[in-house]
Parts: sequence; structure tokens; C-alpha cells
Amino acid sequence: MSAWLLGLPLAGAAWFSWRYAWWRPAVDYRFPRLLMYHMISEPKPGARFNGLRVAPAMFERQLRWLRDEGWTGFTVSELFEQGGALPEKSFAITFDDGYADNLTAALPLLERYDCRATLYLVVDRFDRDWSVARKAHHDEGELMREAKLSDAQLRELLASGRIELGSHGLTHPNMLTLDEAAATRELSGSKQLLEERFGVPVKSFAYPFGLYRAEQVRLVADAGYSSAVTTTEGIDDPRRCDPLQLRRIKVSGRDNMLAFRMRMRAGRRGWLR
Repeated sequence: MSAWLLGLPLAGAAWFSWRYAWWRPAVDYRFPRLLMYHMISEPKPGARFNGLRVAPAMFERQLRWLRDEGWTGFTVSELFEQGGALPEKSFAITFDDGYADNLTAALPLLERYDCRATLYLVVDRFDRDWSVARKAHHDEGELMREAKLSDAQLRELLASGRIELGSHGLTHPNMLTLDEAAATRELSGSKQLLEERFGVPVKSFAYPFGLYRAEQVRLVADAGYSSAVTTTEGIDDPRRCDPLQLRRIKVSGRDNMLAFRMRMRAGRRGWLR
């Protein structure tokens, strides 16, 4: 019994080390952090996609921590237009898909903490269950039922002066399944429609699901984008990275503040993710 009791602290320490990888060295703070969010909303009991839902109170804690720790916010395009003039501790917030809570819950907090963000919008976002394009058994319609930004709401976001509009494709496709012509329609068609509809330049693209083939990176450039973000976790050196394959820091609704700080420090929370 005594040996078992003595082993408990060791097991706890091992779990803590695995979960948070506190020993991993910090990535150079001259390298900007790109934060990936989806929804700013309360988790739903038993829901599959609660990792995509960051509670408003937690989002506020994160923004307050960023402010108090001396981080400076930009949009994605601003980060890469700054070149070598970026201050240490620079970051960009990104929102994928286009959920209504990006206006109702996120924008007031962005304004309170003087932050900006890049929103990657799906053009055809209403009554679509795009999660099945990645995994066919994700057919519960959970994301389809989430309220999406109307065009009027999107204009309100843009009028705030805090949001850069980026593209997430026409239909949020799985690009691994698309031939060159279909991929080009998703890339060029979404950019053109968003620019015409909202009267702003669309310079950045987010790969839906983070899935794409190497040859499709050229199509992103051909469509006129200057940057594109993936779902690959990590932090890039802006002097050496490919601006069309940028890594991001996943912010999960299941994380606590320690996990968030570890992600900001090294690009991921723990040993494996």
C-alpha cells in the first residue's frame, strides 16, 4: 500500500508533464503566433464539436492575458506585410467558417481588448453540413444547425474596422477530392464573390479542414492570395516560412488557461498536441 501511495505523485507528475510539456523550450518570441478559433460560445452537453466552442469568459481571459503580457495583435495580412518590422510577441486571431457568435460574442471582446482578427468565411455557409466531407459518419448536422453570419452581420463586423475578410472556399470542400478545375472554382470563385459582395480585398485563404495536396498550393497563388493558413499546429519563422502554408495554434474549447499559455509558448499544448 505504501509503495502504491508513493507512486501516485510520480504518476501525477508524469501525466502533467505529458499533457502540458512544460519543459519544451519556448519558440522565439520574434515569431508571430496565429491563433485558430471557430466559435465563441458555451459548450453543449454531449456535442461532438465542443473543441470548436471557446466559452466567452475563457476567450476574455485569453485576451486579457495577451494584453497583460505585452502581446500585439494584427490581422494575418498585416503580419506578413510588416516584414521584419514586427515587434516581439505579435499574434493574429483567426476565425474559421463564419459563425454568428463571431459578431455577437467575439467582437465586443475584441473591441474591449483592442484586438483585430481575420475571419475566413465560407460563401455558401447556410444549411450545409460540411463536416461529412471529411468524415461521412459526422452526419448529425451539428455544425449545420449553428447560426452563421448573415451578409448584414458580416458587413457590421467589417464596419468595426477590426476584421480582415479571408476566404474559406465556396462550400468548405475537402480539397483532397477536387480536381484542378474544381479547386480553382473554390479558390478564385470565393475570392471574387466575397470581394464583389463586401467591397474589401480578400488576400488570405484558409484550407478547409486543413486538407490539400501539394500541387494545390500553386492554385492558391494563381488565384491571387498572398497568404494561406493550415490547421497544422506550430509557429513559423516569418523569414523562412511559406506564406501559403502557415501553421496555426489551435485554441480548443476544452483547454484551460495553462494549456493556452503552453500553446502560446511552444505552438502546442503537450507532448503530442
